[in-house]
Amino acid sequence: MLIIKHGQVAGLLTGREKEVVDLVADAYERHDEGRTVLPHSVFLRFPDRPRDRIIGLPGYLGTAAGDTARGGEVAGMKWISSFPGNVAGGHERASAAILLNSLETGHPEALIEGSLISARRTAASAALASRLLLDGRRPTGVTLVGTGVINREVLRFLAVVHPHLDSLAVYDTDPERAARFTADHARLLPGARVRHCGSLDEALAAHDLVSFATTAATPHTGLDACPPDTVVLHVSLRDLTVPAILGSHNVVDDPDHVCREKTSPHLAQEHTGGRDFIHASIGALLKGTAAPVPRDGRPVVFSPFGLGVLDLALARFVRDEARARGIGTSVEGFLPGRTP
Repeated sequence: MLIIKHGQVAGLLTGREKEVVDLVADAYERHDEGRTVLPHSVFLRFPDRPRDRIIGLPGYLGTAAGDTARGGEVAGMKWISSFPGNVAGGHERASAAILLNSLETGHPEALIEGSLISARRTAASAALASRLLLDGRRPTGVTLVGTGVINREVLRFLAVVHPHLDSLAVYDTDPERAARFTADHARLLPGARVRHCGSLDEALAAHDLVSFATTAATPHTGLDACPPDTVVLHVSLRDLTVPAILGSHNVVDDPDHVCREKTSPHLAQEHTGGRDFIHASIGALLKGTAAPVPRDGRPVVFSPFGLGVLDLALARFVRDEARARGIGTSVEGFLPGRTP
């Protein structure tokens, strides 16, 4: 069993943003091609603690026959907790472990600290979607709604995907947290003009690229304040009201996965009785098997449920890099010995 710690994962991923975006795009394309197995995520919740949860995301990411150029197949599971109360105590909201299994024996072969992998695959998917959905347009800047770990990583990846970004608007229900965020992470967008917004509508009106990464459990906002054709990265999934979803062009990672667990798209499905409000999946757009999203002034909303195969793609990359560099701790005797 190879064990790879958080700091080692961070070292292996530092400066690899473009590669991570490519890995995420590749995983989306494989999923669109039907080369994945992706059971629904399992949510473990606790009595009288509705905000806390632990989620299990199993999956398999396969390849085409004879295709080795895109990396090998991989199977495993991410086990990730979200305890929002941790933030007040100075701890990270989320923590995770990723277990990879051998596809020859089924034995577990690598245990990887997964919080950074989870955050960066999420951010990479958002940045990839922004590039795809802006369709060659240069955004006026970016608005971040929520100033936690995920939007920090979204900013990191947007700075790579859109190197011309020079303006940042920030909104958080805690203005002090927003101020700390920009002080700590200004280096991710050096030289940018920073605007701290006093209201959510002010923030939404500031730019035509918006990232929601909050801990909202129920919808709380529309998109009426947005400029025409705004691209909304709805990473936290539960911020937008049903009218906001129905008034937008909607792109998702997988309709069956995202229309669950009281996400905004799930509520829109319950309201309408169908999924006609979903324009396409991101994989289909990447592959060119879906029509481009129209530009008619309506917002374009990307709602990614978070597919476990993205975590597996990055975890495989980290494992392979760690093996090649001799990084990590190999634990002998973790599994039973051979039977006679």
